[in-house]
Amino acid sequence: MDALDRLAEPGLDLLRRVDTLIAAGVPEGHRVWPLLRRMQVLPGDAVRSFLDLHPVPLASAGHAVRRLVRGYDDVCAALTDSVLWSGPAATAYGQQRAALLRHLDEGPDSLVGRLDSTAGYADALADWVEGSRLALARTLADVLRSAEAVAVVAATATRAPLRPGPVGPGVADAAEIAARVLAVLCVAYDGAETLLRQWAPSLAETAWRPPTDGRPRYDQPTRVGW
Repeated sequence: MDALDRLAEPGLDLLRRVDTLIAAGVPEGHRVWPLLRRMQVLPGDAVRSFLDLHPVPLASAGHAVRRLVRGYDDVCAALTDSVLWSGPAATAYGQQRAALLRHLDEGPDSLVGRLDSTAGYADALADWVEGSRLALARTLADVLRSAEAVAVVAATATRAPLRPGPVGPGVADAAEIAARVLAVLCVAYDGAETLLRQWAPSLAETAWRPPTDGRPRYDQPTRVGW
């Protein structure tokens, strides 16, 4: 359990009240408007969804992927054993073996390279979740002890039904809390999109590179000259 888990219950209770107030109307021109348009969700629902993100499963996935590399190492070791025969068949086998070794473990575009990248991406996501949860926890801690939170609780304490219309008591305070919460979540999701852009080239499917010996290959089109 981290700081965000510990603040979840009081934080969600406050944000439930915030959602109720801003659903009835938000001051025109308030800075929460562009955040609401971008996120397309009220702050309470946004935080509730974010609570399901945890770094441990992602970090564990990275460790699990790295353990797969050992199997590839064993295959590569078997392929590097010397061949005690010669002739055209041995030459063809050697070419295929060299191509397979390159495909398995030679550079970032090999299968092992892709495994390393996948594990690195999982680690980066785990760090992103951990950092984002900490930032959100700090924001929740700040708003829970703010004057705006007191005003929001007071405005919703009577449990009287709210009707859309002129901005009522506590709504401006609720909008301010919503803006602070949604702002930190926007930063978090910007970070996730940045990670995806950075890692996408390293996560692309790797292509098999067949051996080349200068002879035409009959499984591919060849040009015939006249």
